Amino acid sequence: ATATVLIGSKPSLIAVPPLRFLIMDAPRQSNLHLYIRELRRHSVTDVVRVCEPTYLAGELDSAGMALHEMAYPDGTSPPQEVLDKWLALVDERFVSGAQGGSGSGKSPGGSGGSDGTDASSSQAAAGSSAQHQPTIAVHCVAGLGRAPVLVAIALIEFANLDPVEAVTLIRKHRRGAINGKQLSYLETYKRSYKRADAGGCYVIL
Repeated sequence: ATATVLIGSKPSLIAVPPLRFLIMDAPRQSNLHLYIRELRRHSVTDVVRVCEPTYLAGELDSAGMALHEMAYPDGTSPPQEVLDKWLALVDERFVSGAQGGSGSGKSPGGSGGSDGTDASSSQAAAGSSAQHQPTIAVHCVAGLGRAPVLVAIALIEFANLDPVEAVTLIRKHRRGAINGKQLSYLETYKRSYKRADAGGCYVIL
């Protein structure tokens, strides 16, 4: 019998329009092609790696997905440099770069398929167009700590959720995400993102 190659755990889609994030564990070179298939189903345009490398970027590049390195030590809160890069990417992909257009200018190879995990009430009205909205995939080693923390911060900054709402939403879709120490960090997090092309703080009314 031939050995079966599998992905570690099912990626979790977190969608609060216009934000769409896919939280997952770390691919390895041997199963990266399976993750890419899943990423294509969700129209992923960018992959954010928050841990040490376990695969090369070449296959992602070939699939039309940009890899962003934002690693920081496990068990710590994200440093300001990582926060700045992360929030700038989220802003560009879903807010600034999407205004007046249909989302990201970069689309992954292959067509997206219906994932059935987006519980948004706008899904029915959006129809199949939701399949092609850009999505940012973000992963750490297990997809339970550093990656969900970054998604929670994006929800706080751009979707106007308070920390408890953001964590509750993420845990609903990804069981075991965000430990007590990380929750304490998020509960004290204050919106602070300043857009590069604007003098004031970014605020959603």
